[in-house]
Amino acid sequence: MDHQDKSKTDKNLTSGDLDEQALFFHRYPRPGKLEIQATKPLGNQRDLALAYSPGVAAPCLAIRDNPETAADYTSRANLVAVISNGTAVLGLGNIGPLASKPVMEGKAVLFKKFAGIDVFDIEIDAASVDQMVSTVSSLEPTFGGINLEDIKAPECFEVERRLREKMKIPVFHDDQHGTAIIVAAAILNGLELAGKSIENVKIVASGAGAAALACLNLLVTLGAKRENIWVHDLEGLVYEGRTELMDEWKAVYAQKSDTRTLAENIGGADVFLGLSAAGVLKPELLAQMADKPLIMALANPTPEIMPDLARAARPDAMICTGRSDFANQVNNVLCFPYIFRGALDCGAETINEEMKMAAVRAIAALAREEPSDVAARAYSGETPVFGPDYLIPSPFDPRLILRIAPAVAKAAEQSGVARRPIQDFDAYFDQLNRFVFRSGFVMKPIFTAAKAAERKRVIFSEGEDERVLRAAQVLLEEGLAKPILIGRPQVIETRLKRYGLRIRPLQDFEVINPEDDPRFREYVDLYFSLVGRRGVIPEAARTIVRTNTTVIGALALRRGEADALICGLEGRYEKHLRDVRQIIGKRPNVRDFSALSLMISQRGATFFTDTYVTFNPSAEEIAEATVMAAEEIRRFGITPRAALVSHSNFGSRESESATKMRNALQLVRDAAPDLEVDGEMHGESAITEALRKRVMPHTTLHDEANLLVFPNLDAANITLGVVKSMTDGLHVGPILLGAAMPAHILAPSVTSRGVVNMAALAVVEASQPA
Repeated sequence: MDHQDKSKTDKNLTSGDLDEQALFFHRYPRPGKLEIQATKPLGNQRDLALAYSPGVAAPCLAIRDNPETAADYTSRANLVAVISNGTAVLGLGNIGPLASKPVMEGKAVLFKKFAGIDVFDIEIDAASVDQMVSTVSSLEPTFGGINLEDIKAPECFEVERRLREKMKIPVFHDDQHGTAIIVAAAILNGLELAGKSIENVKIVASGAGAAALACLNLLVTLGAKRENIWVHDLEGLVYEGRTELMDEWKAVYAQKSDTRTLAENIGGADVFLGLSAAGVLKPELLAQMADKPLIMALANPTPEIMPDLARAARPDAMICTGRSDFANQVNNVLCFPYIFRGALDCGAETINEEMKMAAVRAIAALAREEPSDVAARAYSGETPVFGPDYLIPSPFDPRLILRIAPAVAKAAEQSGVARRPIQDFDAYFDQLNRFVFRSGFVMKPIFTAAKAAERKRVIFSEGEDERVLRAAQVLLEEGLAKPILIGRPQVIETRLKRYGLRIRPLQDFEVINPEDDPRFREYVDLYFSLVGRRGVIPEAARTIVRTNTTVIGALALRRGEADALICGLEGRYEKHLRDVRQIIGKRPNVRDFSALSLMISQRGATFFTDTYVTFNPSAEEIAEATVMAAEEIRRFGITPRAALVSHSNFGSRESESATKMRNALQLVRDAAPDLEVDGEMHGESAITEALRKRVMPHTTLHDEANLLVFPNLDAANITLGVVKSMTDGLHVGPILLGAAMPAHILAPSVTSRGVVNMAALAVVEASQPA
């Protein structure tokens, strides 16, 4: 594929129609993105009596006597309402409350994912300010906070103002203040790099909606002068005496001027703030701006000026957009979950200016921090350094909650709005840190490393499978890998069209056609040279290479025509393992393969070994599998903590299995003295530190074990299956350990998401050999 064709393909992928995929995502395996789960057991009559009648009367009366105890006896202190009337939904406009529900569900899952906050999304049929205020204010007993969303201006200003006056819980219109906080943090850092003071800079804005005015208001709070702010909208400059499209909030920024256009007013501007429409800022206007201008082009999906055009016109410019495919993404998820986290945890009555400014300064300071070990793991060792292309942190930086939530809680206390001030901030920080560990961003370092690496060729044996086809499109769109699919081109083409996928064989990715490949003879010769003395005759070798796609994929990997192999979506695991063993082989000095499985659940990440390979491993094989598993876990930016589990709890039983695990422990310690490991122990001792210390006070394992090592295949595989079913966790793997080259045999139950996960991991392994 030549460069021109490649550029065309990339453009199609990035601008392609995602509707079909989005509909599939929202509909399967069950409609929507939310569910409600009980947090207390309801397994017997006593549980029911405590949860409902008659036991529930006790907390009801306690709350009647002291309303503050609602935080102790109910979920209210961790419950936020995401509320919209659907009048200004994303870029869709006034689509109504029901049609806005997918967006509100999406906001709800961001709250849960990033900050552990529970949410009810509430879509209300209330178009007027009075209806909105009356409806929302009546919900105060239910919630610890209100997040207003997608309400059109100027009504949104009045709705929020009146609700803040009526309600004694935080009311936060994220479209206004979330954007404003991120913008303010970026501007503070940009001005610092430019050597400028916010009190003296000229700010020119394009757009005068809710977000733009909130940004300007917060910048004024931080020191910007109103007389230095020039605001433009559809009618041009906001000036004194103007009557068209004016309101009391916009009028604050009216200038006494005869000029009317952006072109007339941008001269000497230090900051351009765009929250308007695509293409508003022309390249020639940038020449009129001051030295080292800061360009906030935040219109979505197409900004007021594309970064490459801005950079060409002004190489000294610092540029922020709302898009994830450019540096300096202004994304509200950088702040709103963590502001609510801090506000809820201290029982704040409101989110005031002091709390918002604390969030601004915390975000700005985080971007300036020296790269830490935590950050290096989050960015897979490629931590950005503070500068023009890194004015604000990544939305996936795990330190955000650790910086913003405490800063907001402290500001609430200092400004007198915290009803339950944090008593011990060290303990609070530790609590937040534990959430970071359990928040489920386990794959983030893997995807970051895969994107940063030279794009590796991942070959898929089951290239006609729908899950592989969907995964291939994601890998191409995200720039994670170069897929090579084994399958019949016409079948792949037909299925891609059936599933609504845009990628095409031989244009966007390579295809190996098992029915007609020019390398067939060479593949057969190589295969026979490897298995000819293992009972495979030449005729059988030809048949196998024509029909066994795992063999084809392994041969391509062995010949250097691919960098990693993914197989196993069809057929038995041991059959695929036999082919990998014969063709790829083991790493030097490795006794045998083993399989590591990752389970991502509400508890976080837990690894299980050996889940698929060796039926009854020896102590030496268990030790080897443990050390290899620990090496693999470190790729995820996770420090492994291994527990060798058994029916025996630190010598409580004498059996062959228990003795084997004790012997394996000593072998692990000899081979990897830096690995935190202990055993043999019960499974509950591995998971619960208090139970473990009760039996073994001087245990060398601290906190929860995240690597469970089992005495045999039955125990490992059965436990994995039960945990997966009971927790509805996401299974990543199995991850094949010990292969000479990256090769993974997946389970037939794997989803397309699972295929993407394993392909990304294979890319990292190919880029960072053990």
